[in-house]
Amino acid sequence: MSELVKEFNDYREKMNEVILGKQNKVINRLFNLDTNTYAEGALSTKTKEMLGLVASMVLRCDDCIKYHLGKAHEEGVTTDEMYEIFAVANIVGGTIVIPHTRRAAEYWEELQGTN
Repeated sequence: MSELVKEFNDYREKMNEVILGKQNKVINRLFNLDTNTYAEGALSTKTKEMLGLVASMVLRCDDCIKYHLGKAHEEGVTTDEMYEIFAVANIVGGTIVIPHTRRAAEYWEELQGTN
């Protein structure tokens, strides 16, 4: 695992533990709802992660993009599929998404072990 990917995952895990450890009912329920949203259902988990990635790119949330890139990688999304996802996000979100696409492509390369 690349240092970039490890650093992101370690920080996310650490801070999620801090946040969830405070036992705030609303926040804990929100986290649970988020987890359950991406579970297998009428749509596959892979499809849901691809949808989540497009939404995250259009909303321009780099942390969300990295998270969904990692999950998409785990779900077996191919590089060809990933670049079609990037295309959809850029068409929906417009050219303001291009800088996020650059960072997403860099992170995808790290996940693939090609950077």
